[in-house]
Amino acid sequence: MPIPLTTPLTEAAVRDLAVGDTVELTGRLFTGRDAAHHRLHQGIAPPVDLHGAVLYHCGPVMVKEDGRWVCKGAGPTTSSREEPYQWEVMRDHGLRGVIGKGGMGAKTLAGCKEYGCVYFHAIGGAAQVCAERITRVDGVDWMDLGSPEAIWHLWVERFPVIITMDSQGRSLHQQVAEHSAKALAGMRA
Repeated sequence: MPIPLTTPLTEAAVRDLAVGDTVELTGRLFTGRDAAHHRLHQGIAPPVDLHGAVLYHCGPVMVKEDGRWVCKGAGPTTSSREEPYQWEVMRDHGLRGVIGKGGMGAKTLAGCKEYGCVYFHAIGGAAQVCAERITRVDGVDWMDLGSPEAIWHLWVERFPVIITMDSQGRSLHQQVAEHSAKALAGMRA
């Protein structure tokens, strides 16, 4: 059974999660890709309160219908591009979760452990399925970066994710890489 969580997340709730847990998120998510991370890394204050927030590595497809934004596609983008900045964004802004695909590296894993954050893996290639869980778009900031790079304020209901990096320093991505290297070495012997 998926673990239901409502944003903003507390550190205690995040510390109870473990690699392999399936979660359904309800509440506010903020998107943030390369340009937003770079801007935050430069010390520019975010336009939203990220304390306890979940940041989604996503460049959603948005259209205006009847004067309001509607999300048509919201698949995760590859998270490894944010590796140089992610741990600092966690530290400086109190993030409790990051959603993306493909996992992240050692700096982010150390940041998850030190600052009480987790990496949620969303299903790549399922942009329309993810968008179905977005019930409304409440705003957008930093549109000067372009629509995919802007910070979108999304409200989600039962958004499905899996914990692949937890706040105890465990990484499913690292485990798979180590297991694969061991299997490959055994094949060469």
